[in-house]
Amino acid sequence: MDYSVAIAVLTKSDPILATLIHRVGACQLYQVQQTGDLFFSLSKAILFQQLSTKSATAIHQRFLKITPEKLFPSALDILNTPDEVLRGVGISRPKIVYLKDLAAKVLDGLPTITQLELMDDETIIQTLTQVKGIGRWTVQMLLIFRLHRWDVLPVDDLGIRTGVQRVYNLAELPHRKTVEQLGQMWKPYCTIASWYLWRSLDSDR
Repeated sequence: MDYSVAIAVLTKSDPILATLIHRVGACQLYQVQQTGDLFFSLSKAILFQQLSTKSATAIHQRFLKITPEKLFPSALDILNTPDEVLRGVGISRPKIVYLKDLAAKVLDGLPTITQLELMDDETIIQTLTQVKGIGRWTVQMLLIFRLHRWDVLPVDDLGIRTGVQRVYNLAELPHRKTVEQLGQMWKPYCTIASWYLWRSLDSDR
């Protein structure tokens, strides 16, 4: 993936972000891009909500084994799986409700990944947030990591806000409005800027 044009635009439009880009180095967003259908992507997102990566990964691996004859359970598989079985792999009761609502809506005609690729970001957000347990942030992660959209700025993401606070030397964690205002400098490459802000949290400052 060639990010050179995006990097050039961001470096020219925002000198502070340019310093971060220089420090972090080449954008490697492509290394964390996801595959799979919509049910796979959103069910994984639900399972990872409000859990540590280690705990969520363990639950997700057990979830995948619910249908050992397949790489991944389908929406119909999950609808037909008793709640007790899902609880047995460590999924909380609220998340079971979310997973089954997602499964039902997928079977009822929720757009496929291919169909989503033809839709604009805001329409995708409005469509997918009709699923229980799927909020704006979760859909934005889908836009970034599965649909490969380049102009997404998840202003409610704690990592993004913390990155902005540190990179721009702010006294307090910025409000979403502050992040949105900064984001005007990053268009149409807010996703790339977001990746660098996330990386600022694990690079030397």
